[in-house]
Amino acid sequence: RFPVAFLTLALSQALSAPVASAQAASGWAGDPPSLDSLVGFDRAKSDLRVAVERYAQDRSALLRRWDVPYSPVRRDRMASFYRGWLAGLDATDFDALNREGQADWVLLKSELVFELEVLEQEAREDVEMAPLVPFARALGALQEARRNRMDVDARAAATTLDAAADQVEALTKVLRNRAAVAPTVKMVAAERAARHTDELRRVLRGWYGFYDGYDPIFTWWAAKPYARLDKALEAHVAAVRERYVSAEGPVVGDPIGESGLRAHLSREMIPYSADELIRIAEAEFAWMEEARLSASREMAFGDDRRGALEHVKNLAVEPGQAPAVVRDLERQSVEFIGARDWISIPPLAEEIWRMEMMSPERQLVSPFFLGGEVMQISYPTDDMEQDAKLMSMRGNNPNFSRATVHHELTPGHHLQGFMTSRFNPHRSLFSTPFWGEGWALYWEMILWENDFPRGPEDRMGMLFWRMHRAARIIFSLSFHLERMTPQQAVDFLVDRVGHERANAEAEVRRSFAGDYSPLYQVAYMIGGMQFRALHRELVESGRMSDRAFHDAVMQGGRMPVEMVRARLMGQPLTREFATSWRFAGNVM
Repeated sequence: RFPVAFLTLALSQALSAPVASAQAASGWAGDPPSLDSLVGFDRAKSDLRVAVERYAQDRSALLRRWDVPYSPVRRDRMASFYRGWLAGLDATDFDALNREGQADWVLLKSELVFELEVLEQEAREDVEMAPLVPFARALGALQEARRNRMDVDARAAATTLDAAADQVEALTKVLRNRAAVAPTVKMVAAERAARHTDELRRVLRGWYGFYDGYDPIFTWWAAKPYARLDKALEAHVAAVRERYVSAEGPVVGDPIGESGLRAHLSREMIPYSADELIRIAEAEFAWMEEARLSASREMAFGDDRRGALEHVKNLAVEPGQAPAVVRDLERQSVEFIGARDWISIPPLAEEIWRMEMMSPERQLVSPFFLGGEVMQISYPTDDMEQDAKLMSMRGNNPNFSRATVHHELTPGHHLQGFMTSRFNPHRSLFSTPFWGEGWALYWEMILWENDFPRGPEDRMGMLFWRMHRAARIIFSLSFHLERMTPQQAVDFLVDRVGHERANAEAEVRRSFAGDYSPLYQVAYMIGGMQFRALHRELVESGRMSDRAFHDAVMQGGRMPVEMVRARLMGQPLTREFATSWRFAGNVM
């Protein structure tokens, strides 16, 4: 028996039947579900579940309330909030908590420590970009006064707007004069300043709209200064990018450095340094190159791996046929997994997933399929330019998609979302790409090892994605360590992995745009390796069946994979829990 036996309780047919068609012969399978098998789940929930839910809601509410980016007032308020919760955790009787509560205690403390480190990093970033946004404090104070529910002094506000416009216009004039001495700011800090200026425009738009017209005296005073300032801020963003950023190519990022990476790695419970992770990725990349060479020779291309890859790309289906490819590949993967009884796939999960086509604009950032409950299919439209059409088709050919459809749907992201919305949803607070993307990549590993690819073309396609994951570790960590520029990352994907250039630019743009955590691209392969190592420990050792193991992971909720291991293996948890699992063995 395992200490989290409730995770492997038999579920009702509606929730955990093996693979079944969405339309069962007798109607909708499992309608209505039997509730008997769900009895007892509540009693086994974490003692800290309500506390975690309260923290998440309170944090979200505060961030909505204090909505001026990079504001020191917001930083101070959030720091006070996090320290208060840390004090509350420290005062909790850890030993009196049930095991799931202890796991949540460790996870919440890790989250709080990380958030405080993020605030420190934000303060450093604020200082770096300050010379290009000297007007930020005064403008932010206007919104903070509104959020404090203070009456507006229309004449004073207009004076503040007018003075800020003077300041912005003067600085913009300096930036546009190549002969003038401009502030010394790194390119990445300049791009951050440009984005921050855009954010201030958005905040000011809401601030101004709150009073405009509703307070005629305010509009009388502020309308002209506001319009002038808004126009000046827009011009300033363009001037900053023209002076500092435009020569850097199509992608710009913001590296966080070695100390920033250490903080993120600690939060994710990864006991490796950035350099160690790069070496792991390089070793993985090397064996994949050999495997790709083997597939190339089997395809009669000899040592011409690039030629073999080009052949596979050109197997793209005609326009209009991509949805049929997705539908067929999803059926193949579900039937393959179901025949081996590897994991519970609820009939309802099979019933509700849907397909949508991705817009050409979205494909500029996400050139490949995206998934979850809705499979977003990336394929060209009739009004795209010829080169863009070909790159979209070639990059989403059926052999490449053999590794992406099950990754995005079942047993990947769709099944993850389905199960985690029903079991331990409070742990979404601890969501990590090492669990989310790592799980989906783990299934690429498992299916590869069990001969899911049907021939060398499939292997070439699946290897393309495996190499892409290794490449992501190399280029993203090298970028954050300031050893590789975004343009060099694009070239790396084109030259070493075989990406279409436009697709490579989109991938790097997506990686560094700031919408993802700095370790997001690392998490695919490293998280997959974590789950693969845990499978060896628990399943290949005979301690759990495949299905029990996979169901337990899905029902336990989102969290760093080392905590999944601690829970499933019965590892004692303490207040001083620290990451130590060297899942990749010794790294030279």
